[in-house]
Amino acid sequence: MSHAGETAKDKDTRPESWLKKLGPGLITGAADDDPSGIATYSQAGAQFGFSMLWTVLLTYPLMVGIQVISAKIGRVSGHGLATNIRQHYPAGLLYAIVGLLLVANTINIAADVAAMADALKLMVGGSTHWYVVGFGGLSLLLQLFIPYSRYVRILKWLTLSLLAYVATVFVVHIPWTQVLTNTLLPQLSWKPKYITTVVAVFGTTISPYLFFWQASQEVEEQRVNPQAKTLKDAPDQARANFSRIKVDTFIGMAFSNLVAFFIILTTAVTLNLHGVTEIQTSAQAASALRPIAGEFAFWLFSAGIIGTGLLAIPVLAGSAAYAMAGAFHWRNSLELKPLMAKSFYGIIALSTIIGVGLCFTPINPIKALYWSAVINGVISVPIMTVMMLMAVRPDIMGQFVIALRLKVLGWLCTAVMAIAVAAMFWSLGK
Repeated sequence: MSHAGETAKDKDTRPESWLKKLGPGLITGAADDDPSGIATYSQAGAQFGFSMLWTVLLTYPLMVGIQVISAKIGRVSGHGLATNIRQHYPAGLLYAIVGLLLVANTINIAADVAAMADALKLMVGGSTHWYVVGFGGLSLLLQLFIPYSRYVRILKWLTLSLLAYVATVFVVHIPWTQVLTNTLLPQLSWKPKYITTVVAVFGTTISPYLFFWQASQEVEEQRVNPQAKTLKDAPDQARANFSRIKVDTFIGMAFSNLVAFFIILTTAVTLNLHGVTEIQTSAQAASALRPIAGEFAFWLFSAGIIGTGLLAIPVLAGSAAYAMAGAFHWRNSLELKPLMAKSFYGIIALSTIIGVGLCFTPINPIKALYWSAVINGVISVPIMTVMMLMAVRPDIMGQFVIALRLKVLGWLCTAVMAIAVAAMFWSLGK
C-alpha cells in the first residue's frame, strides 16, 4: 500500500519482494526451454545418457553473465540492442545480424508450433494442421491485443508449465549416485557425434534471440513505470534496478538450466537405458516415454511441450520485431496498440504466420531447425562481441560500464560459443 508522503524516488527504490523482482530474466530463461530445445536436450539424454549432464552446469554461469549484460545495456541506455548497434556500429553489421535473426526465429517458430501440434495430437488425437493454426493464431492474438503490462503476467504463469519436467523425474527411478558421479566427473568423447551434440546444447541454451528479448524487456519495464528513467539519466535508481536484474536473471537462468538438466536426466534414465537413442523431436521423446515410463510421465512431458511453446513463440516473434524496429528506427512496444506501431507488430505477425505456413509446405520444420541452429551459431559470436564492446563504452553505459568480474564472464561466454561454432563447422566437414 502506498503512503501519503511517499515520493516517486522512494517508490522506485524501495525494497521489493523477490517474487516481484522476477520478470524479464525469468521469462527469458523459461523461453529458452522451448519445444525445439526440449528436442535437443532429449536427444542428448537419449543418445549419450548421463555423460551430457555436465553441459548444463557449465552453461549456467555463462548464461547468467551474458544475460545480465544484455539487461544492463537495456536498462542503463533505455534502448534495446539493435538500437544501440544502429547508433554506434556500421549499418552493414546490424542488417546482417537482424536479417539472420529474423530468419532463424521464424524457422524456430515453425518447429515449435509443429512440436506443440504433434504433442496435442499424441494426447487427444485430431488434426495436426488445425492445431498448428490454432496455436499460431492464439499466440498472435495475445501479442496483438493484450498490453505488455498484462501479457507479461500471462508469460510468468506459463513458466510454471516447465515444472512438468521436474515432476517427470519423480515418476521414474533415478540412480542418484551415478547421476552425481557422471555430472561432476563426465566421460568425455572426441567423436564427432558427441561434439555435435555438445555444440547443439550450447547453441540451444545460449541463443541470440534471448539477448535481444531481455534487453528490450528491460526497456518495456521502464516504459510501464512512470517513475522509472534510464539509469544513465537517473543513477539514484541504479542500486534497486541492478539488484532486481541480478535476482531475476540468476533465478531465471537457474530455472532454465534446471529444467534442461531434468529433461536430459529423464530421457537418459528411460530412453537411453532402454536402447532408444535416436530422437529427432520433442513429440518423439514424449511418445517413446509412454511404454517405458508410463502414462503419467508421457502426459507430463507432452503438456510441458505445449506450455513452453506458448511461452516461447511470443519471445521468438517479439525479439525479431524488437531487433527489426531498432534497426529501422520504428516505434516499438508491446504496450502500444497495433495501429500505433504497425511495422513492429507487422514483423510479429509476419514471422508467426510464415512460421505456421512452413508447417504446410514440403519443408520439414525439424530439418529446417538444424539450419536455424547453424544461423544462431554464426550470429551469436559477433552479437556477443559487440555487446561486450558496448558494455564498456561510457557513451552507452555512462558511469555503469560493467565491472571486471562480469567482463571476464562475458568474454568467457563469447569464447566458449566461438569454440562451439568452430567445432560445429568442423563436424559439418567430417
